[in-house]
Amino acid sequence: MTVMWINLGVVYTLSLLARYFSQPLYFGSQFVKPSKVLVYLVISSLVLVSGLRNNIGDTYFYMHSYSNTQFSLSSIDFTGDFGFNLLQMFLQTFTTDPQILIFTTALITNSLIVLVLSKYSRMFELAVYVYITSGMFTVSMNGIRQYLAAGIIFIATKYIIDGNFKRYFFVILFASTFHKTALVLLPIYFIVRRKAWTKVTFGLIIGSIFIVMGFNLFVDLLFTSLENTQYGHYSEFQEGGASILRLVVNTAPIVIAFLGREKLREIWPKSDYIVNLSIISTLFLLISTQNWIFARFNIYFGLYNLILISWLIVLFKDSSKKFIYYAILVCYFLYFYYEQVMSLNIVIESKYYNF
Repeated sequence: MTVMWINLGVVYTLSLLARYFSQPLYFGSQFVKPSKVLVYLVISSLVLVSGLRNNIGDTYFYMHSYSNTQFSLSSIDFTGDFGFNLLQMFLQTFTTDPQILIFTTALITNSLIVLVLSKYSRMFELAVYVYITSGMFTVSMNGIRQYLAAGIIFIATKYIIDGNFKRYFFVILFASTFHKTALVLLPIYFIVRRKAWTKVTFGLIIGSIFIVMGFNLFVDLLFTSLENTQYGHYSEFQEGGASILRLVVNTAPIVIAFLGREKLREIWPKSDYIVNLSIISTLFLLISTQNWIFARFNIYFGLYNLILISWLIVLFKDSSKKFIYYAILVCYFLYFYYEQVMSLNIVIESKYYNF
């Protein structure tokens, strides 16, 4: 864990400095433009830690597959997640060392995520701090293909905000070549591009509660529809549900956003779209308390919670802002320690660093 603690300190310090040396995008704007150089240094720290590892989750299996499979156009199944195989075929023209696959996916995923956060976050350092302490950074080293797809989809945030479905559509299609579950984001576009906290919002919440109450029936119907697809094996997934603590941590920003909804809407009129995406993130986590596999869908939506969290401080009175800021740092630090050290005992291994 030593490398994770060092990375957390380095990333937070650099991102804080990036905001300190930032400039407003235009006069009177609530948005700021962090220092590009420091943003790239933040990305570098994340990529070096993630890209030079040789363990965590399914990393070993991806490395093993890359080393023992010769990828070619004739061997790639273009009805499956062919984008990832094309990427591996391209990388094999340079080297068969599987570290290049891990480094490249870490580079693409973390670069896309951090660049979007630097554009839409109010407090950039809070967004990247929570990216690490909430466990998302660690998960990105486990679900490699899906997080790569999530990073690609995250750049389509601009098209959700601007209302450009055509470009959003093509980004989702491209991301689905890396992980087919990305297609779930297509109908989501029409759900989230509306005012938050309407009847639709509460309808989704009530629907999710009913799914949890009647989970066995719901999951039977879902897995029956998936049984002839490449994700049919999910029906055999038996690892229990996601933790209630994770659900609470994910829900807290939503509650604050609800209480300060009018002020948030005033300072950022299009924040409703981000709030809606964060609500969907929480709803997937609620369902995943019954079966952890549904938390996989939250990989796509949890990233929007990072943007939302970075705006929460401005919702409070000036006298309370400093306390809330440090409270977020402390609470997420404790959560990070509990989950990564006490619960999962995460140890990153690498032949490039050992401390």
